[in-house]
Amino acid sequence: MTHAEPAQEREVGVGPHPEPWPEDPRLDPEQLAHGDRRNVLDRYRYWRREAIIAHLDTSRTALHVAIENLEHDANIGSVVRTANAFNVAAFHIVGRRRWNRRGAMVTDRYQHELHHPDAASLAAWARAQGLSIVAMDLVPGAMPIEHTALPRYCLLVFGQEGPGLSEDLLAAADQVVGISQFGSTRSINVAAAAAIAMHTWVVQHVDVPRGPLA
Repeated sequence: MTHAEPAQEREVGVGPHPEPWPEDPRLDPEQLAHGDRRNVLDRYRYWRREAIIAHLDTSRTALHVAIENLEHDANIGSVVRTANAFNVAAFHIVGRRRWNRRGAMVTDRYQHELHHPDAASLAAWARAQGLSIVAMDLVPGAMPIEHTALPRYCLLVFGQEGPGLSEDLLAAADQVVGISQFGSTRSINVAAAAAIAMHTWVVQHVDVPRGPLA
């Protein structure tokens, strides 16, 4: 009887940088000395966190993302992680200031986070910034996102798993959209819905390169 060899785990990141180290103010001596195992793109290996944020700031999109934090929903972290993948201008937490960061996989460290105590304060901030508020929820009157022209200067708002968005945030929205579904379940996971909505905005407003992704 033969036994299969145990699968080797893929090594993430890079080890210590060979000396002499490059002279680059963006690089972090700690990462150079001990290796960089962070969840970052290879182009950012050994960079200081502040340097990564500064570089991302040069190409942030016009999209903002807001999540209501009424019940400490574990999905918030996943929404934030997707927001990082699309390099949104900022993500906003509405309600409780503390949120479940586990699913963000530390990507929140490279983003701009703003807190608003309630829907009214978020709406006032959005109006002052010239952002249209687009709420994502399957409620009467919601239009299919597949056939909706999303504003370039947009604040996408997502609710909690189960209850969805609060009445106050729905009332503050300029548009309410939902994702067309064709199965038996009433809704899809809010983190998945947020990813679809963000990608829909990207397809409409970002000049995506046509070359290979890797």
